[in-house]
Amino acid sequence: MRWRNRRYSGQRGAEEMGPPGGFAMLPWLLMGMGAFSNLLQGKTPNPWIGGIGLLVFNSLYISVVFRAFRKEAREAPATRWLLVAMTAVTCGLAIGYGGSWLLFFPLLGLAVGSVVRGRRLGPTVLGLSALAGVIAGVRDGWGAVNVAYGTFISGMVTAAILALSETVRELRETRQELARAAVEKERLRFSRDLHDLLGHTLSVIVVKSEAARRLAPRDMDAALVQISDIESVGRQALTEIREAVTGYREGSLATELDRARSALTAAGIEPVVRQSGPPPAPQTAALLGWVVREAVTNAVRHSNAAHCEITLEGTPERVRLTVADNGRGAKAPASPGGTGLKGLSERLSASGGSLEAGPSPKGGFLVRAQLPVDALQSAPSC
Repeated sequence: MRWRNRRYSGQRGAEEMGPPGGFAMLPWLLMGMGAFSNLLQGKTPNPWIGGIGLLVFNSLYISVVFRAFRKEAREAPATRWLLVAMTAVTCGLAIGYGGSWLLFFPLLGLAVGSVVRGRRLGPTVLGLSALAGVIAGVRDGWGAVNVAYGTFISGMVTAAILALSETVRELRETRQELARAAVEKERLRFSRDLHDLLGHTLSVIVVKSEAARRLAPRDMDAALVQISDIESVGRQALTEIREAVTGYREGSLATELDRARSALTAAGIEPVVRQSGPPPAPQTAALLGWVVREAVTNAVRHSNAAHCEITLEGTPERVRLTVADNGRGAKAPASPGGTGLKGLSERLSASGGSLEAGPSPKGGFLVRAQLPVDALQSAPSC
C-alpha cells in the first residue's frame, strides 16, 4: 500500500474539509447594521456611547469566535470572561436603546454556542434566551418572542453544527490513524512471514553447505549429494517466496471491488456494483480482480465519466465481468507487455477466457471479460 499526499490548488475535497473557522462567523455581524445605520442617521441618543458600545461588542465577538475554534483557548477562563463582558455590553445596549439593538442578543447566542459545550450548553442558552426575552419585552413588547427565539436557535444550532464538524474531524483523524496502524501491522506480518519462510530454509542451506565442505576432500559423491540437496532447497525456497509475494500483491476480487468503489468515489464517479451467481474460484477471482483494477484505473484517469457500473455474473460454466462508464469513450493505449488491457487480454486468453474493450454503443467505454469457472491463472507481471 502506498500513501500519497495529494495537494489541491484552489479547493479541497469534502474528505479534507475541516470544521469552519472564525471567519465563517463574521458575516453574522451584519445583523448589527440596523444599529449602525441608526448611529449614522442620528436616530440614537448619546451616539458616542452607542458607537463605543458597538465597537466594544464587535471586538469582543470577533475575539470570542476566533478563540472558539482552538480547544485550549475555548476552554480557557479568559474566554468565559469575554462572554460575560459581551453579555453585559449587550444588556446595556438593549436596555438603553431597544429596537434594532436587541438583535445583538442573537449574536451573543452565536458566540455562546461556539464556545459552550456539553451539559452546560442547554441551561446557558435557555437562561440567555430568557434574559433576552425579558429585556426585549420591556423595550419592544410582543417582539420579545422573536428575540428570545432567535437567541435560543442561534446558540443551539451553532453549537450543534460546530460539535458535529469537530466530531467528523476527530473521526477522520481516527480513521487515518487506524489505516496507518493497519499498514504497520501488515508490514510486520509480512516481515514475520518472510522470516519464518526463509529462516528455516537458510539454516538448512548453511548446514548442508558446511557438510559439503567437510565431505568434499574425502568423499566427493557424498558432497555432491549435499550440493544437490542445497539446489533442491533453494528452488523450493524460490517457489515459496513467489507464492507468498504473489498472494500479497494480488489480493481477492472482493478487495479489488472495494478499492474500485473507493477510487471511483474519490474521482467523483458514481460507482454501481452488481453481483449475481455463485462466487468464482480463487484463480478466476484473482484474474478478474486485475481486470477490475485496470478498467477502473482507465475510467478514473481517462474517461471523465460521472457513472461507472461493475457487473459480475456467474454461471456454473463461466463468469462474466463487465465494467462500463458513461465517459468520453476513449482511453489511453494499453501498456505493451504490462498490466494494461492488452496484457490482460493475453493472460485471459491463456486461461481459456476473453477480454473485449472499446467504445460502448450506449456511449462511454466498455470492458467485458469472460472466464471459465476453472480458469488456470498465470501470475501477472508488473
